[in-house]
Amino acid sequence: MRSDVVKKGIPAAPNRSLLYALGYTKEELERPLIGVVCSYNEIVPGHMNLDKIAEAVKAGIRAAGGTPVEFPAIAVCDGIAMGHVGMKYSLVTRDLIADSTEAMAMAHQFDGLVMIPNCDKNVPGLLMAAARVNIPTIFVSGGPMMAGTLNSGRRTCLSHMFEAVGAYYAGKLDEEGVEEYENNACPTCGSCSGMYTANSMNCLTEAIGMGLGGNGTIPAVYSARLRLAKHAGMKIMELVEKDIRPRDIMTEAAFHNAETIDMALGCSTNTMLHLPAIAHECGIELSFDMANEISEKTPNLCHLAPAGDTYMEDLDRAGGVYAVMAELAKAGLLDTSLMTCTGKTVAENLAGVVNRNPEIIRPIDNPYSKTGGIAVLKGNLAPDGCVVKQSAVAPEMMVHEGPARVFNSEEEAIEAIYAGKIVSGDVVVIRYEGPKGGPGMREMLNPTSAIAGMGLDKDVALITDGRFSGATRGASIGHVSPEAASGGPIGLVEEGDLIAIDIPNHSITLKVDEAVLAQRKAQWVCPEPKIKTGYLARYAKLVSSADKGAILE
Repeated sequence: MRSDVVKKGIPAAPNRSLLYALGYTKEELERPLIGVVCSYNEIVPGHMNLDKIAEAVKAGIRAAGGTPVEFPAIAVCDGIAMGHVGMKYSLVTRDLIADSTEAMAMAHQFDGLVMIPNCDKNVPGLLMAAARVNIPTIFVSGGPMMAGTLNSGRRTCLSHMFEAVGAYYAGKLDEEGVEEYENNACPTCGSCSGMYTANSMNCLTEAIGMGLGGNGTIPAVYSARLRLAKHAGMKIMELVEKDIRPRDIMTEAAFHNAETIDMALGCSTNTMLHLPAIAHECGIELSFDMANEISEKTPNLCHLAPAGDTYMEDLDRAGGVYAVMAELAKAGLLDTSLMTCTGKTVAENLAGVVNRNPEIIRPIDNPYSKTGGIAVLKGNLAPDGCVVKQSAVAPEMMVHEGPARVFNSEEEAIEAIYAGKIVSGDVVVIRYEGPKGGPGMREMLNPTSAIAGMGLDKDVALITDGRFSGATRGASIGHVSPEAASGGPIGLVEEGDLIAIDIPNHSITLKVDEAVLAQRKAQWVCPEPKIKTGYLARYAKLVSSADKGAILE
């Protein structure tokens, strides 16, 4: 066993003495040591139940003949961090999580790992660590939150909560109405109830083969979630015995499967940051352009919030991710020969799976659209590309042209939006919020929600070198690359410039003469860094552009 280096022989006697100090018995040390990486904390609703998940995982490990050893991973709640300096610290934790987990796994020579994440950066961060360490690993998340219910009977969620703030500033909702959303939008523990980034990544963990069936969709409050955790604990022992490792599962074909399922589910645009970063750790390059190639042949089968009025609990009842995969497999859109963490192939996992609700998961021959949920746009404003969740864009905004309203920070933009200075037809441009310029590439849920809450989501577009929450809807175009702080054309846009957006044709154009742009470029001076000390300053020096996954180089 890998752990023998700290358990067996006279040279390991000092190591054993420290393990005995922890209370482990000789009998326990004769079994495989399984690291249980738990992201439990008391500030993230999606993580407040992970201590219970960890206990269930450890019970499963012991039942299957292993010795569980728990250690922590950090987590940021994007919703609580939203709209202030805290959001700069969200994306950057992905690399802290990967680095710290790698360090713990290598330092203590575990034989296998069970990863217990739930929210946005923990899932990709731990997948990155799994790829680096490359010892048998399985994932089990904490599960999604249930949808809330308003007094009217309407179901609600976090994206409605943010939009309620915009409605308040537009005079469409009073303070009492905002409070009703406050008290009902997030009724249980779990990752927020729509197809936002956390649930997107938990579903894709299942899709890529690193989580058991149901990992992405079984609600956090269901006892089935605890049973799933016990089974994950048992299954890791089989993976250790068979020596099935993450890079055996996360192959190039598996990433193509994941991107296909991403398109069918209508996942968050943040997957376009995380999948390339995880693939990079596996020694695989996922190009931005591949997203459009896959989207062109993959129908969009689900419209969960924010794209529609259904939620993760509905997807679970309909058959979950496996039911979506089964629809795609019918059309030959998946490689079903691939190995997964179940110890079986994708085809074996899908045997007998049925779509239990064709209203929640559209059949492959009756999709919401013939193309996938995400599109990559290119043009002189974004030579290396930018991303939009096209499944959450109103039909009338799929093609749009309007004057630029330019802001050099999220705060400037939100102040103008709340003051009613943005009008129908405008194209809001928020720049110097990219991976380097932010630094940290903040999510722009506040401005997009304000626009939607004011009823302008069918009239106003928003473009940024930052990124968006999975809860964002409307013509919200992010990840503009190169970013402004790296000299990208988005830094040359001036107030009133016309910007043309054509999502079906994957184009975005700044309608300014090239000679004028060249003159602006010659006069452009990069602003002083917003943060000059600490982790964010180091991050800004190392991070790549968004089209490369914002990886550290």
